[in-house]
Amino acid sequence: MGTETTSMDHITEPLIQDPQIHNEKTEFLSEPVPEWKEQITIRGLVVSAVLGCLFCIITHKLNLTVGIIPSLNVAAGLLGFFFVKTWTGLLTKIGFFTKPFTRQENTVIQTCVVACYGLAFSGGFGSSLIAMDQKTYELIGPDYPGNRAEDVINPGLGWMIGFMFVVSFLGLFSLVPLRKVMVLDYKLTYPSGTATAMLINSFHTKTGAELAGNQVRQLGKYLSISFFWSCFKWFFSGIGDSCGFDNFPSFGLTLFKNTFYFDFSPTYVGCGLICPHIVNCSVFLGAIISWGFLWPFVSKHAGDWYPADLGNNDFKGLYGYKVFISIAIILGDGIYNLVKIIVITIREMWRTSSKQNSLPVVTEVPVGDSSELQLEEKKRNEIFLKDGIPTWFAASGYVGLAAISIVTIPFIFPPLKWYLVLCSYILAPALAFCNSYGTGLTDWSLASTYGKIGLFIIAAAVGTNGGVIAGVASCAVMMSIVSTAADLMQDFKTGYLTLSSAKSMFVSQLIGTAMGCIIAPLTFWMFWTAFDIGSPDGPYKAPYAVIFREMAILGVEGFSELPKYCMEMCGGFFAGALAINLIRDVTPQKYSQYIPIPMAMAVPFYIGAYFAVDMFIGTVILFVWEQVNRKDSEDYAGAVASGLICGDGIWTIPSAILSILRINPPICMYFGPSSSS
Repeated sequence: MGTETTSMDHITEPLIQDPQIHNEKTEFLSEPVPEWKEQITIRGLVVSAVLGCLFCIITHKLNLTVGIIPSLNVAAGLLGFFFVKTWTGLLTKIGFFTKPFTRQENTVIQTCVVACYGLAFSGGFGSSLIAMDQKTYELIGPDYPGNRAEDVINPGLGWMIGFMFVVSFLGLFSLVPLRKVMVLDYKLTYPSGTATAMLINSFHTKTGAELAGNQVRQLGKYLSISFFWSCFKWFFSGIGDSCGFDNFPSFGLTLFKNTFYFDFSPTYVGCGLICPHIVNCSVFLGAIISWGFLWPFVSKHAGDWYPADLGNNDFKGLYGYKVFISIAIILGDGIYNLVKIIVITIREMWRTSSKQNSLPVVTEVPVGDSSELQLEEKKRNEIFLKDGIPTWFAASGYVGLAAISIVTIPFIFPPLKWYLVLCSYILAPALAFCNSYGTGLTDWSLASTYGKIGLFIIAAAVGTNGGVIAGVASCAVMMSIVSTAADLMQDFKTGYLTLSSAKSMFVSQLIGTAMGCIIAPLTFWMFWTAFDIGSPDGPYKAPYAVIFREMAILGVEGFSELPKYCMEMCGGFFAGALAINLIRDVTPQKYSQYIPIPMAMAVPFYIGAYFAVDMFIGTVILFVWEQVNRKDSEDYAGAVASGLICGDGIWTIPSAILSILRINPPICMYFGPSSSS
């Protein structure tokens, strides 16, 4: 969770042997598998580009508002299936011959879309790249120690596209030779990849296709509702940041001042429906602790702990507590999980080398006819290994791209010298392996944690003369490599289970990444030119811009000029994050499922409680739905959530156009206390 989330429903390999899928095994085994080139089609790439644009917009919106990004894989798979089925259906009706839509083509579309919109997160558009801009520099303050005017690079469409192209492909080449080891030898589960494969396989059965049609109808219905509601809200949002439904004092003006209100956001309610209950409850608990108790308590000591006349965004005041305590919790959670994943990785590799156990800890469950299972596994193995990707190609690709990147990056970010980039690329494959292995076991990608570690090391190594720019730039480089490598292995697992060629998976990742290198910067540029990005009082706060720049300054300067007791509070919350994670891991599952996640709790500390209220409402709706009709909730909750998120995301496009054309909403709906007279 935190800046990135994946599906946290831990799905184990035996679940592939679902009774419904088991009944259709004969058809699955006898189904002809197209050659790898036939799995990649023009129509599939067109659909991938359209969905890539949509999901990049959604990812940017979430990244620039709250920084929580739920897994959108279900929506990508569902919409990919819907668009191609609609395409082929229309062409057939008017008399054109169309190739059958196979599960392999569906998998290629899914892979392409995820690779494309993944760069909207891992590229650092909501964190490291805009941590360098003028507004973030001014927000921290020109007089703040270590915050130099020279360490400013404003976003530019040209250099961002160039930067994406030189760093985004390295992760794909770094682990390709290990695909057999990770998927076949270690049998890593990759829960999100497995869940996606189950979804795609179900689409291409008779009963699954009927359910998919119903899911698409639900998605379309709630997408339309969300879009028109967002349009309706716009008319009342006026000029400025205090008008409209986004500032509706749902629980009264007193709680509104502490950011506790429901802002009628379909996106955040959708996130509440799609994220696990424990994530939503953790976010809400973090909001209660911070905005319900901690910040009002600290505010009472204004004039003693910090000067009372400071602005809302002065780091010497309450704002400093918000930022640094958020950083402390994020680092505590990230470091704990990093150590945990490394320990798990070493332990499981030791078990493999000593031939005591197989990896991951998943026992083969005999279901039905074992010979059928063996035939199925044999067919999967044959197809997965049939179209190999030569090791020399992967190695030469990595070395060639690294050489280009080492020469290019210092021109974009002068303080990040070529030898620092070289050191990063020497270490990157090992870190990418650790992250991919950990993701395969736990479904938890720690790309942002690896990025933050690189940020601190490089910022400290460069020092005061450019350390801030070098640190945040190295963070973007490391996050991109580590994240795309884990995504590639997830896709190899999906391809393995859907009988897709490893080569088609790799090529579709390359195509999707190339699309993302253009689409992610373009869609970000739409936000950058249309909205006031980084304003602490606006909807697009870009919370991680300030946090990442502050981390780089800490790497250069250490702690300085913090408000009274801020350092002690940071230490307490850092230790608390470690302790809560430890308790979660040592407590039995029936109890640990109710223990909050520190990373999720940290987000509202800085941003506010309003989105936590929305997400909590989403989780309450889902909980009631599960009690009333669990099967319906399991079948349709993801589609409803995706519709709410996508509809609000699509409205961003006309909203941005209206903003660029300087067309303002006609009405300002404002709420204030009634007159005392």
